[in-house]
Amino acid sequence: MKAAVFHKPGDISYTTVADPRIELATDIILKVTSTAICGSDLHILSGAVPQTTDMVMGHEFMGIVEEVGAEVRNLKKGDRVIVPFPIACGHCFFCNHGASPSCENSNYKHYGPNGDLMDQKGAALFGYTDLYGGYSGGQAEYVRVPYADVSPRIIPDNLSDEQALFLTDIFPTGWSGVDWAQLKGGEVVAIFGSGPVGLMAQKAAWLNGASRVIAIDPLDYRLEKAKAVNKVDTLNPHRVNVVEAIREMTQGRGADVCIDAVGFEPERSFMDKVKATINFEKGSMKVLEMCFEAVRRSGTVSVLGVYGSPYDNFPLFRIFDKGITIKQGQAPVLNYIDHLIMLVREEKVVLDDIISHKLPLSEVAQGYKIFDEKADDCVKVVLKP
Repeated sequence: MKAAVFHKPGDISYTTVADPRIELATDIILKVTSTAICGSDLHILSGAVPQTTDMVMGHEFMGIVEEVGAEVRNLKKGDRVIVPFPIACGHCFFCNHGASPSCENSNYKHYGPNGDLMDQKGAALFGYTDLYGGYSGGQAEYVRVPYADVSPRIIPDNLSDEQALFLTDIFPTGWSGVDWAQLKGGEVVAIFGSGPVGLMAQKAAWLNGASRVIAIDPLDYRLEKAKAVNKVDTLNPHRVNVVEAIREMTQGRGADVCIDAVGFEPERSFMDKVKATINFEKGSMKVLEMCFEAVRRSGTVSVLGVYGSPYDNFPLFRIFDKGITIKQGQAPVLNYIDHLIMLVREEKVVLDDIISHKLPLSEVAQGYKIFDEKADDCVKVVLKP
């Protein structure tokens, strides 16, 4: 089959690889009909998240069940399904306690309680390095899906691929950032980053009762997209002091909730890069620092962006003094997936309005290039095998 294969930093190609096969009786083989490029895929492309061997990329995908393992009970050949990005066994301690991204069994080579930089990680993720299980991803014609009775969900025939695809990752991830803050209604939510996850967090904030949603991004075209699809207020850090502007919007208090939908690879100055090099840091936590400043006392900061190293001068003093609650991590997609499918099916939310580019999988290298470089007003790339 053909697939998008990472070879080394900066090098992803459309390549022939071995067809996947049933390895365990609980597996299925999925014929992929749609897949997408995620911002966290770019961390692998840049080398910031290490991967030393070739790997089939992609953790946002859906398709038609092609082959079913002998012990699979919930699916049959021909079913059309979405596949959440964390791989969960469904029966360990963490899966039984609503924490499937900490599954003890799917990442059998590198799982552990410590959360180290290069070992003892959480659950396996599709197409996301050997550290997270080494499973081939879904930017391919076919993909093996383990524990197939646990995570995949059958999608109604009246939903197009584009309407359903983002239920695999970015909508549940955006939803997580809002759900962790436990909105009661009437809150001001400030979302740093208007890429795909930030746009989905904006949608989730409105659905959960926010009175005002503020989008922050240094790129005007992304702010225009946020206004067009989500009717939010917008702030560009190149034009205003974001923290001061948010306080002016909130009677001096700050936002009730700040969401970091950027992570450790934000837009950075030369001095930011020098500091990171001196301190042996990957990227920067400047966006997270702004969240801690912009959130009100006793507010909540949700961290959806990926962070991959320790950071010097972590502002613990501010977090303590302000009494900030912090929630972060991989989204527990299985906690939300059935409810979110219902929201899409009942037309209470539109997800496909963020798609800017649709390309054949054969043009995957170009897709990564424009997404990474934010060229051609790229917001979200969907690939068709």
